[in-house]
Amino acid sequence: MQAPFYLEKINNNPRFYADFIGRVPGVPVDTDRDATVERLSPAHRQFVEAAGYTWQDLHRAEQIHGGDIAVITKENQGDAGQTWQGVDGLITAEEDILLGIYVADCGAVYLSDSVKGVVALLHSGKKGTEVNITGRAIAIMVEQFGSNPADIVAALAPCIRPPAYEVDFADTIKNQLLTAGVEQGNFTDSDVCTSLDTEHSYSYRMEKGATGRMLALLGMRGDSQ
Repeated sequence: MQAPFYLEKINNNPRFYADFIGRVPGVPVDTDRDATVERLSPAHRQFVEAAGYTWQDLHRAEQIHGGDIAVITKENQGDAGQTWQGVDGLITAEEDILLGIYVADCGAVYLSDSVKGVVALLHSGKKGTEVNITGRAIAIMVEQFGSNPADIVAALAPCIRPPAYEVDFADTIKNQLLTAGVEQGNFTDSDVCTSLDTEHSYSYRMEKGATGRMLALLGMRGDSQ
């Protein structure tokens, strides 16, 4: 399947793979997040494998609505994909590692730098945006990998927006990107409100917690792919 339009600028570079898996028809959902994610995993696994990765390549963040970020390296990645505890963002300069973030109203922020070869995927809802997890990630990319913010291509996936939600964190995320030095022409917002598109999206607020999770994916392809 073709990735959503708002990821085109990232996917235009064949070195990168970015996708966003929305609502999966026919999968029962309820207020038990872990059980629902487990029921969704076969469909999510198909997307991952169709992209040329294995499920073991997938690294996910625990997502505690904070601002901490894990940098995944060859030394700390382990033998298989894992859930990184206590973080809401993931960064890597390693090929063949796939980053994953689950969302159901919060924003998934994609960052890719083809010059330095580094990607970041962030979970930025109300709280993550308040602590500027996006700005923190860009600072890490600059400090640890030598990125120039003007080279970073960014995207924001579907998330809840006013008037369905009282906080316009999508607009704040855009401002945080621009403030950090990302060029406006390098940023694409899906402009989709999850609360208005429950045919294709999960919305925690609209479904009163009895909902699933969408999966944002971002990685760099190695020679084997």
